[in-house]
Parts: sequence; structure tokens; C-alpha cells
Amino acid sequence: ALVAVPAKRQAAGTVPVDEAIVARVRLHDGRTLPFWRADWVRQQYLPGTDVLRTVARFGGKRVVRQIGSAAAVREDRRWLGGARPLGAGAPPWARAMYRRSLLVLRALTDRHTGAVVAGARDGWAYVWPRDAAAVALALVDAGYGPEAHRVARFLTGLDLNAAARFRGSGAPVPGRGAQGDAAGWVAAAARAAGLGARPIRDRWRERVDYQEGDAGDYLGNAIASGVGAAAIRKLFSSPRGLARTAGDPASGPDSAAAWAIRPFPRPALFPAIRRTLLRLVAQRGSRFGIVPSEHWPGGDDPWTAPTAWTAWAFAALAREGDEGQTRGAIAREDRRAALRLMAALRRAATPLGLLPERVDAQTGLPTSTTPLAWSHAFAILALRELWPRRAGD
Repeated sequence: ALVAVPAKRQAAGTVPVDEAIVARVRLHDGRTLPFWRADWVRQQYLPGTDVLRTVARFGGKRVVRQIGSAAAVREDRRWLGGARPLGAGAPPWARAMYRRSLLVLRALTDRHTGAVVAGARDGWAYVWPRDAAAVALALVDAGYGPEAHRVARFLTGLDLNAAARFRGSGAPVPGRGAQGDAAGWVAAAARAAGLGARPIRDRWRERVDYQEGDAGDYLGNAIASGVGAAAIRKLFSSPRGLARTAGDPASGPDSAAAWAIRPFPRPALFPAIRRTLLRLVAQRGSRFGIVPSEHWPGGDDPWTAPTAWTAWAFAALAREGDEGQTRGAIAREDRRAALRLMAALRRAATPLGLLPERVDAQTGLPTSTTPLAWSHAFAILALRELWPRRAGD
């Protein structure tokens, strides 16, 4: 992925010809033009594959290019056929999102080492332990045990105190300090993949969290690091739910509260988490999803990963509900909340079904890396929670 041309240089138009791979077509009049100069272009993946087909028209000339061999088509379809299917009742859009998300994870994962890059773009083509761990959880849930095992094995070999991100070789990438949730996420991936429990010894206080700003004592880091429900309540409770920063109710609700439902369940906190997420969705939601937290400093553009993990949490809350009249009504409300968030995620996806890191709040157009492994991993987990495979399906 590091061969990708830097996005800033693309925008500036300063990319030397010998640094990019550009598909071109020779016209009858002798001109040679790149595909982006065509009068009309359409792209799509061949069904069930990561093989991209481009059809372009230059005046009266129709040109077709396919990136990927016939063998790649067969292999992708064979691999996808091994997925654990969604349960009965899953609508076509859910099955399509599920398949495309699995193929994205396949494309971004090294099949030999298990290293998972966040995205195929400069600056994102690294392994973030938290992101890759979520991929391992999704692969386990979808029935890809061996692949998840490789991802988890790679993660357990990292020096998590050395950096926030790592190369495919396992070497730390300088420039960003260790994050306070990495050890917890790696431990969760290791357990899910059958590598056994991994003790969490790394500190979570005064560490950067998933928002990658200043170091502090943050909710997501505490949850991932195994801090108990009573301590979390004492440190992060506020009248509006669980706040992002310990001892600072004004820091506002944080979507990372959802992690204490899945994958680090604290049942004693479920009512407070539900209140937190409902408030955040109501205040900072749009038709394309939500932002990470109430006082998120990065503007109003929705982020697909928090949207998807919040949907996963609401879907899990719905399944936790019993059949009693009161609780049953709440469970139905939780499921509706999950489905609304998944609908927002669908609107945020590109026409090819890829999930950007974030999208414009008004137009839904991608404003960052597309696709993002983390977002697709949580989409898989949310879909499997909404439509689990049951006996007899």
C-alpha cells in the first residue's frame, strides 16, 4: 500500500509520471489519454471479488480494463464462500455490506504475516493494534479462524509501548506515542483467536486514546484496559452519561462507552452506556453517522467506525434484553437504534460499497481514507449481531 501516490501531491498535480501507474488508451486520432479524461467512466468490482473492472468511453470508443486475473476472481470467490453467513431475515443490503466488508479485510491483510494495514494510503498503510484487533474479532465472528489467528499472533509480537503504529515488519513507526487501549484490544484479539489470555500490564492513564490528541485519562483506554465497572462509574460518570475524560463531566459523552458493551462487556454499566450513546446520537448525529464524542474538535463530519461500533453496541443491548414487557420494549428500541445507524453507514458508503474513514456531513462524500479496515470490521460485527446465525437457519 505504501506505493500509493501521496494524496497532497495528487491534489497539487505535482506527481511525476514515473511515480504513478496510470491506465491510458490510444485513440484513433493518435492521442493517448488517461482514463480520467474519458467522457464517461463506470467502475465496479466483479461480484464476490476484489477485482476491479473499469469501463470508459472516449467519444465513440469503448474501453474495458480489469485489474486482477481470472485466478484472482476464482480465489476471492472461493475464500468468500467460506464465510459464516448471516442469519435468516438479513436483507440484501446487509448481505452485500457483509461480503464487501470481508473482501476489504482480505485485501488489507498480509496473508502470510497477519499484519493488517488501516488503509491503502500514505500515512494509513501501517498497523494500529486497536484497528487490527477489531479485524481479528470480525474474522473470528465470520468463521475465518486461521486468518484471525495470524492477525492476533502478529499483534502479540509487537512492543506496544514503543509506538501507536507499526510497519508490516513489526517495527514501530516514530512520531506518535503509545496509546492507552492497545494492550486491551490485543488481549481481546488473542482470546478470540484462541491464543489464550494475555495479561494487560501497560498503563492507560496519561496516554493518548483513539482520538490521537493530547495524552490524558480517557474512557476508551480505561474500558479496554480492564478497569472495573465501579471504578469507571466513579471516574467517568456525569449527568449526561459516561464522559470522555476522568473527573471532567464537562468533557461530554464519548462513543467509546460502547466498548463496555462489546467487546469488553461491563453489564453493570449498560444503563449508563445506553444513556450516553442515545444522547450522542441525538446531539451529534447526521444522516451519515456520528462523530466520536460530544466535544469532538474535528468538525461535524461523521466517522464511520464510531457509527458502526455504536450500532454493534445497540444490537448487542437488544439481544441482551429479556422477553418481559418493559425490557422487551427497550430491546426493540435498541434494535431500531442499531438499524438507524446501519442505514447511516449505508449512506456513507461509496457506490462500490467501501466505507471511508469519514464523510462530509452535508453531502456524504468521502473526506478521508477509503476504505478503512476498522470501519469494515465493526460493520461485520454489527451485522452479525443484528442477524446471528441460529440453529435451523
